Amino acid sequence: MKNSSFVSSNKFQHIILLVQLATISVFLGRAWQHIIWDAPFRTLLWDENWMNSILPWFSNISYDDFITSSEIDESIQNIIKANGWFYILCALLTIFIKKIPRLLTYILWLGAASLVILAFLYCKEKFFQWGQFWEYSLQFGSPIFLFYLWKGQKITDQLIFSMKIAIAITFISHGLYAINYYPRPGHFTEMVMTILGVKESTAIHFLNFAGILDFVMAIGIFINGKIRKWMLMYAIFWGLATTSARIIGHFYFDMMEDTLMMWVHEAIYRMPHFLIPMVVYYFYWIKDKKQNNEENNLTF
Repeated sequence: MKNSSFVSSNKFQHIILLVQLATISVFLGRAWQHIIWDAPFRTLLWDENWMNSILPWFSNISYDDFITSSEIDESIQNIIKANGWFYILCALLTIFIKKIPRLLTYILWLGAASLVILAFLYCKEKFFQWGQFWEYSLQFGSPIFLFYLWKGQKITDQLIFSMKIAIAITFISHGLYAINYYPRPGHFTEMVMTILGVKESTAIHFLNFAGILDFVMAIGIFINGKIRKWMLMYAIFWGLATTSARIIGHFYFDMMEDTLMMWVHEAIYRMPHFLIPMVVYYFYWIKDKKQNNEENNLTF
């Protein structure tokens, strides 16, 4: 792997910090969701075809009795909450990654695997719209990026390329919903109408345009020069905008506590959508600055 030696130790720590924040936010946001609210575990556990083939291995209970049992439903809810506490553990390990034994950092892989399973469950819930799965690429990718950064104590071109792939896939998947390739979620349109104060038709045009820009950005970040710079800046801006929109678009002063409780976690676990593009932008900013300094020295 080619190490980017132009990244100083101090700047590398800045990169580590940004990826740490991305990873912590995913784990804390998902922990909040699982412990306080819910997660789509039942989309698999209540699947009749799946459970009719699985249940005979473990019990004589029928499928109908399984899905109507209050005890089993409570057990499922406890499993969901336990998964939330596991995310809390992952967040704590991420926060104290500089102090824990290196062996414990492998738990980040378990956390990433759990996030992949969660993405699959959301995908199944949406009748296997695979854009739903890949939209979470930056979320389940963040712990993996952090693992390799901390393990190698260096930033490599290959790792930056992997981050760019995750950025492109996340934004393309988001764009497919924005342009209505997959059925556009109603709350997309509602958020635009609420935040921008526009009519439904204008909100739809806005989302179509935003979706096209997502596709353009996904290509542009792989082009050297100013195009890459501007596309990464767009990714940072739009990632931050779509993250904060979860709160702004659903915030009501007369129900402030309830709306914050319902939506803050959805913004928190989306923070990698702008933090990872920020890492890539920062990397290229360091690289370009180094090259410019070398060219100026040659000139003199």
